Amino acid sequence: MKRSILWRASLIIALTVVSVFVIVPSLTGKAPEFLKEKIGRIHLGLDLQGGIFLRLQVDLDKAIENTISRYADDARASLREKGIPVLSVRKVSGRSYEIVIPPGEFVERAKTVLNDRFGNLDVQLSEVRADQAKFVLSLKDGEVNFIRTNAVKQAVETIRNRIDQFGVREPQIVAEGEDRIVVQLPGIKEKQRAIDIIGKTALLEFKLVDEEHSLEDALAGNVPEGSEILYQKIVDRTTGMVTRRPILLKKKTLLTGDHIKTARVNFESRTGAPYVSITFDSLGAKIFDRITAENVKKRLAIVLDNTVYSAPVIQERISGGQAQITGNFTTEEASDLAIVLRAGSLPAPVNIIQNVSIGPSLGRDSIEKGIRASIIGLVLVVLFMIVYYKFSGFIADIALFLNLVYLLAAMAVLDATLTLPGIAGIILTIGMAVDANVLIFERIREELRLGKTVRASIDAGYDKAFFTIVDSHITTLITAAVLFQFGTGPIKGFAVTLSLGVIINLFTSLVGTKVIFDYVNYRRPMQKLSI
Repeated sequence: MKRSILWRASLIIALTVVSVFVIVPSLTGKAPEFLKEKIGRIHLGLDLQGGIFLRLQVDLDKAIENTISRYADDARASLREKGIPVLSVRKVSGRSYEIVIPPGEFVERAKTVLNDRFGNLDVQLSEVRADQAKFVLSLKDGEVNFIRTNAVKQAVETIRNRIDQFGVREPQIVAEGEDRIVVQLPGIKEKQRAIDIIGKTALLEFKLVDEEHSLEDALAGNVPEGSEILYQKIVDRTTGMVTRRPILLKKKTLLTGDHIKTARVNFESRTGAPYVSITFDSLGAKIFDRITAENVKKRLAIVLDNTVYSAPVIQERISGGQAQITGNFTTEEASDLAIVLRAGSLPAPVNIIQNVSIGPSLGRDSIEKGIRASIIGLVLVVLFMIVYYKFSGFIADIALFLNLVYLLAAMAVLDATLTLPGIAGIILTIGMAVDANVLIFERIREELRLGKTVRASIDAGYDKAFFTIVDSHITTLITAAVLFQFGTGPIKGFAVTLSLGVIINLFTSLVGTKVIFDYVNYRRPMQKLSI
């Protein structure tokens, strides 16, 4: 018996010391250097420290259009590789393109190439005339469903990568419904900059400037087939005035940002102006090498999200797999561009449909009110237990204190985020801790009324209340698990604190208080129990 009591008491003392040690950095904000990486901390949520809440909507129709457009470009290239002339490629709808080729022997060859290489497409020979044959390429329903599902998942991962590089602590980025994403960034100070980084599609493309046709004619409405008009943003470094210069480009994308390996900010040695230096992966380097070799003395436009950043003349073949993006950037703009290029482009544009900024003063007010409510509730519970259960109530209050210490320590170890619902979960845990002790004490009272000794009554009280307490806690734990699985940010915060509180409360109420009773009774056997 003595060894059992000492072992349990030592365990509780050790847990308490370690828990206090773990909590201190979260409360004071300080910790020795060698412990900073080893000890977690409790982080305040959006509602407690301020920040921004964004609800984004992914343009799934655009994701589908982008996909079928890429397939159409690939189909044109595949046909030409096989020696099949392509007269024109035209968009028919958001999920289909029309390819026109010469009639005769080319028709069957084209049908074979398209069916063999593009299994995700429905290939139909729609019309054959004396001078041409038309194929319609459409995305199959299964492919459309895959694109819609994958676009949201890819957008979530891309946004998460961007935010991680931006340095936001404890961001919450989750998909919501079919086409929406919820982003919570607690404690962020540069709010507009973060919004710009999140919302930028970052579709980087390299296209040739169309120097074979007149820009004036194109601006007058006669845009050549296979070409498009985009605009270059020109910033006057002296006045800061922004102008937009039209440029006629060929629609065909020669290289995309999908092949970027790294992107970093560098500075021109002569002017000190920042620019973004990009390095392609092995495949991208080969493509870029071929592009520059085949188009010496031609202008290659660097296009980001349909805005031309620069259109330099290719002076010679570039084999190093590197390129530069210039555009009168500030250092911050160049840094943000490098971030989004490293993180990758979004599969489709995202639109901000809800933008809520929460100031730090509101967060401080929430913290003060939450702490005040917790303290008031704790004091009332402590006083009630002492008044109603006397010495036994004092033991229950010790267990209640241990419960809070262990709960905060567990949250720190897990690097958990504390939110207002989380504070509500802590307050609820206080109530559950008291409820468990009330069940035990009432059982002990019943045993004492039957004339049993104090030790026998305590043992019987704990034994008979054990399954009732465990059942109620397991039921609560199941509910918390469901809330965590299907709830969003604030609900998950409540579920986490409630789950931890339930588990810890089982230990403190069934083990912690029992050890104290056993120790007191062992040191001096009690003839009468104050309960």
